[in-house]
Amino acid sequence: QVQLVESGGGLVQVGGSLMLSCAASGRTFSIYTMGWFRQAPGKEREFVATHRWSGGGITYYHDYADSVKGRFTISRDNAKNTVYLQMNSLKPEDTAVYYCAALRDSNKDYRDLQGYDYWGQGTQVTVSS
Repeated sequence: QVQLVESGGGLVQVGGSLMLSCAASGRTFSIYTMGWFRQAPGKEREFVATHRWSGGGITYYHDYADSVKGRFTISRDNAKNTVYLQMNSLKPEDTAVYYCAALRDSNKDYRDLQGYDYWGQGTQVTVSS
């Protein structure tokens, strides 16, 4: 079992920055693919970023939605059981509830939210213009 708790959301002006954190419990956290998703009002939940291990856990791989590339950065600290999402140059369209999620099977498509095994409760990010 893995429990995920997000924090760091809030209200920020256009062009500002926020860092979201996702604290995980569970001894096997280090092997999971971690993802960030978001859901805006009236819209479906969508993929934002992923951190996954490759090369037998020696190297890692990051991927981002096109809408956030160059502005958002995902990172991970296994010693703290935490994954982060640094968000810069925020836009009003980034307003959403942000969720972190953990995926056990690395063969699954990390962009598909249906494949994830564990989810946090979400944290609200609001970007005002």
